[in-house]
Amino acid sequence: MSGHPIFARVFDRLSRLMERDAAPHRIELLAGLTGRVLEVGAGNGINFGHYPATVEEVIALDPEPYMRRKAEAAARAASVRVVVRDGVAAPLPFADASFDAVVASLMLCSVPDQAAALGEFRRVLKPRGELRFMEHVRAGGPPKSSVQDWLDRTTIWPRLGGGCHCARDTVGAIQAAGFRIEHVHSYALGPSYMITNPHVRGCAVPASTCPS
Repeated sequence: MSGHPIFARVFDRLSRLMERDAAPHRIELLAGLTGRVLEVGAGNGINFGHYPATVEEVIALDPEPYMRRKAEAAARAASVRVVVRDGVAAPLPFADASFDAVVASLMLCSVPDQAAALGEFRRVLKPRGELRFMEHVRAGGPPKSSVQDWLDRTTIWPRLGGGCHCARDTVGAIQAAGFRIEHVHSYALGPSYMITNPHVRGCAVPASTCPS
């Protein structure tokens, strides 16, 4: 969302309007996390209030100044320690294997290079760390997927949506980046006909991680 100050303000208001429907998914997204967590593309910090007490620290990155100010306010009200920093998904300014979990919440639609971002997430995760993701993705088939493809291809949707893409196969991209999907749940957030549905929520681990 970097470089889209007007959309940032629209998204901030929209996210709060949709929180009644989105909050249960955010709670499930973050349930059971422990230790040190990196949230990339933290936006206005709307996830912060849902982190469990087992989390020691959240490092939250966002490149958009307006959203960071909102996130800093949310961090002060959070029940866990949250540090908000200026930053993008790739490259990440952290050492290898330095986080117990990475959280990606409605941000992989807008990163310029999904593969680079996911590669960085894998790099900074500990060997048994988790990638928790909640994203909107390409529909399973036409006619909706054809419309999504057209909106992305013509750049109409990315221009309207602050760099957002509505036709990305994000689950496939996660697997291609060297992760194994542990579980994934598909659902609609808001009316199912919206171009930013379906959504997915899930957990992935580095593919080299052996089952315990």
